Amino acid sequence: MSSSAVLPWLVHLYTASGAVIGFVALILVEQAKFQSALWLMSLAVVIDATDGTLARMARVKELIPWFDGDRLEDIIDYLNYVLVPCLFLLRADLLPEKAALGFASLPLLASAYGFCQRQAKTSDHFFLGFPSYWNIVAFYLHVLLTPRWLNGLLIFVLSALVFVPIKYIYPSRTPILRGLTLFLGIVWGILVLLIIYRLPHPPASFVLSSLLFPAYYLSLTFWLAARGQDG
Repeated sequence: MSSSAVLPWLVHLYTASGAVIGFVALILVEQAKFQSALWLMSLAVVIDATDGTLARMARVKELIPWFDGDRLEDIIDYLNYVLVPCLFLLRADLLPEKAALGFASLPLLASAYGFCQRQAKTSDHFFLGFPSYWNIVAFYLHVLLTPRWLNGLLIFVLSALVFVPIKYIYPSRTPILRGLTLFLGIVWGILVLLIIYRLPHPPASFVLSSLLFPAYYLSLTFWLAARGQDG
């Protein structure tokens, strides 16, 4: 292996470490250690949010063109954004009791379709259909203690939205208001970590403040969709 390929391989290893993190998170969820699982789920998000930038800096596609980093990322993302959160929803008793397994299966099936779309990530840097933000969904349902029937309804609606070809903001890459989105996303991430730290009784002010970013994200997404503006 040439010395020029060392750095690109380290970036791929960094991405692949998400598989180990997801595996340990599954174990923690099975052990009902939900706070610890949320820490690892957050770490997986940090890796996912930074590995793309590192890959471009290390010129991985140029130096290791035969290795498909995008496929690796999809495998890791399905584990951490779909499988782990779905088990979390099930084991944390967040779904209607008599149909919990059925509701937990909806994101698994919907996101399997979503990940396999050729235009899941569009050329103009949007997600097509509801992105697999099931980790965020699981986090808020756990923190807000919403009724199980409402949780089930939300899971059903969001799973259906995977099939609706609306373009959702890709926070780190969509050019429209990118700077503002990144800034608000960082502030939101800090709030989420503070909430996890204060579980099981986080301050209501932290939780309510953290909801502003998802509200901003969805508002911008649907505003752009209504205007027919793709960036």
